[in-house]
Amino acid sequence: MENGNEYMNIVIIGHVDHGKSTVIGRLLSDTGSLPEGKLELVRSICAKNAKPFEYAFLLDALKNEQAQGITIDSARCFFKSSKRHYIIIDAPGHIEFIKNMITGASRAEAALIVIDAKEGVQENSRRHGFMVSLLGIDQIVVLINKIDIVGYDEDIFNKIKNDYSNFLDQIEVKPIEFIPISARNGDNITVRTDKLRWFAGPTLLESVDNFRKPEPMEHMPFRFPVQDIYKFTEDDDDRRIVAGTVASGTIKVGDDVIFLPSQKKSNIISIEAFNEPQAQEIHIGKATGFTLSSELYIKPGEMMCKQGDTLPETGNTFKVNLFWIVKKPMISRKKYKLKIGSDRLAVYLKDVLNIIDASSLTTEANKQHINRHDIAECILQTLKPTTFDLAATQEETSRFVIVDDNEIAGGGVIIESITEAISFVKEHVSNRKFSWVNSNIDSINRALKYNQMPKFIVITGSNSASMENLAKSLEEDLFNEGRSVYYIGISNIISGLNFDVENGVWGRDDHIRRLGETSHLFLKAGMIIIATIHDLDSFEIDMLKELSESDDIIVIHMGKTYLENDKSDIHLDEGEPIDEAILRLKSMFYNLQILIDYCI
Repeated sequence: MENGNEYMNIVIIGHVDHGKSTVIGRLLSDTGSLPEGKLELVRSICAKNAKPFEYAFLLDALKNEQAQGITIDSARCFFKSSKRHYIIIDAPGHIEFIKNMITGASRAEAALIVIDAKEGVQENSRRHGFMVSLLGIDQIVVLINKIDIVGYDEDIFNKIKNDYSNFLDQIEVKPIEFIPISARNGDNITVRTDKLRWFAGPTLLESVDNFRKPEPMEHMPFRFPVQDIYKFTEDDDDRRIVAGTVASGTIKVGDDVIFLPSQKKSNIISIEAFNEPQAQEIHIGKATGFTLSSELYIKPGEMMCKQGDTLPETGNTFKVNLFWIVKKPMISRKKYKLKIGSDRLAVYLKDVLNIIDASSLTTEANKQHINRHDIAECILQTLKPTTFDLAATQEETSRFVIVDDNEIAGGGVIIESITEAISFVKEHVSNRKFSWVNSNIDSINRALKYNQMPKFIVITGSNSASMENLAKSLEEDLFNEGRSVYYIGISNIISGLNFDVENGVWGRDDHIRRLGETSHLFLKAGMIIIATIHDLDSFEIDMLKELSESDDIIVIHMGKTYLENDKSDIHLDEGEPIDEAILRLKSMFYNLQILIDYCI
């Protein structure tokens, strides 16, 4: 073999019953890629059941598939030519399973689109062409299958070729080749046939071998979505391993790295792997871990990049091409879940720019919801920033999916970062101010009554027990001094006001946002509110400041801080005695006139 170690991923797509599985079965058989005895076994099973043999049966691994006669999941199989090895993905063609087709196609380097010569171009044929384009697959061969059923008619082939070419031209897709084939008879699969003397182009196998391997992702800028942090304690092992899978590029021991969106910087000390010797360099596709020269607090969902590389975008508002695949439409201002890389966060549909009918390529503007099977150009917005690439520069890290009601509801690619958009929280605060009903008692009279200015005091850090101890002690001290003060435990918010918000990574943004809303109510009542939140980052601090209208919040950080852009107002050592910490804080409160001396 010329390239014995080279592999290529190819997805095969087409309208239901246009013969995808038969094409694959025939390709496996004619290239000698079937396991020994597999073909004879399937033939004997067909004979025992008085069923005519079909090459598609070689692919029918799923019981549901056999029962319904359609491919409902993406099945992978392997074949080889004299040039390279192939992984071929049989993606479902039925409109109900378009989600599965997208999943199967997402990692393909090339695509085969199958069209039935008798049925011609169908709605799903056009939709599949659009989906392949949206996923960034630019190597496409169109197979006009079942040419035997139409008598190997050249005119029918040319009509389908012209019809589909005209459609693909509109979405700027240029197929490498249109090939007439009969998968059932083996015409033009691996060998030419006299029945297709009028066709001078390549066979399917020759065309597949002509696909070029894309530029290796090892040459792309380094991207490493952080999935988790592993900490060890046994045998004096104090390593903190940043774990995940390399999405692109390479990195080696000694390289300087930056984490986004937090902008924390460090240096690679070691590359770790389970049951493997330590490597000096690691590349795309490897599940691995890193130890760093700095004891950074890194959250899952961040993107580790190499300093000096072109860095990805960071933002909370972006233009996307999105496809929607569930019955309930996507609507504005409803909270959805966004999964991009290893990040998980809340997302909202901010604006719909265009709805595109994938089968007719007609567009519909001024429509502010997205229906099932719609493809939309729209604006999405998250509560806090995430990190991503644009589809035009680095497709893999531009892809995302949207989850609704615990199922994948849509997905797409990010095509533009929007830097000057008004954030969801700022827009909400502006609307809140407009509709707020003020009391007859103004803030000055409340301050004179309570001898204090309202303030939201947030204590953050990595030691929850120490933070809670300080918060409760500070509350007790201020209360004994006659102040109107209340400590809100975050667990009280979670089990009360936020009982309907799930915990973990999906719910954190909402817990913080609702805590900010609750504190705003207490501040309007003239009170001092104290809360503890584990390891706030700078974006979460910004969100709380926006919700509480900025001047009404003080952020206290206990222990070490690893934020590149630290927005805390005061730092306390974790080991500082509680009494001394409270004296320091109260001295600051008096200086800032948060606490007002009693009138004599």
